[in-house]
Amino acid sequence: MKHIKMELYNGDCLKFLDDLISNSRKVDCIITDPPYGMEFRSSHRKKRYDVIKNDDNLDWLDEFVEKSYMLLKDNSHAYFFCSWHKVDVFKQALEKKFTVKNVLIWEKNNTGMGDLFGDYAPKYEMILFCTKGKRKLNGNRDSNMLRFARTNNVCHPTQKPVDLIRYLIEKSTNKNDIVGDFFFGSGTTGVASLQSNRSFIGAEIEKTHFDTGVKRIKDAHTSMGFFKDKEMEIKIKKE
Repeated sequence: MKHIKMELYNGDCLKFLDDLISNSRKVDCIITDPPYGMEFRSSHRKKRYDVIKNDDNLDWLDEFVEKSYMLLKDNSHAYFFCSWHKVDVFKQALEKKFTVKNVLIWEKNNTGMGDLFGDYAPKYEMILFCTKGKRKLNGNRDSNMLRFARTNNVCHPTQKPVDLIRYLIEKSTNKNDIVGDFFFGSGTTGVASLQSNRSFIGAEIEKTHFDTGVKRIKDAHTSMGFFKDKEMEIKIKKE
């Protein structure tokens, strides 16, 4: 493939998924970090982000899971980040369509604030690893404990490390495959896809984060230099 294609949508991901499905589009892997349904807002920062949109409920989850399943190619993998607070809800929703193979633990090498004296300090997040059909992982059989340093959330309140997302992409896809992320936040999955020679389809409802994500993807392409196998084509669509 001479071009890595980035298709970025600013708007409601459920509407975007409808459009993709109606046009018989497919992706080779889904890696996404949806709202956890816990009204998260980090206060351990000088700069406070706004509350994450649609994080006060999980009414959208079943519909999102069904449409994600329809969009994903057969014999492919999907990864859904979640928190222990709602992992039972996410797992039950995903099991209606996918096979949940494992719960991966991302150890972040930090501890959250919370109840400083009445609870254990949290330092991990969960990733539900799912399959649609059967597919082997690339490379060795690695542990389900993933140790990647946290990002300090410079670009987004729940920002994930590029190297963690790139690791998942390279375990579950091949070069020139298409990765989907429909809560792409500040564009981390797009950056990781670009670095891995994969194309990317993603959606983000918040315009500020969407604009940040577009800039990060463009900056990542510039920093890689100009190579024929890394030419990038960006298609931006807004609701």
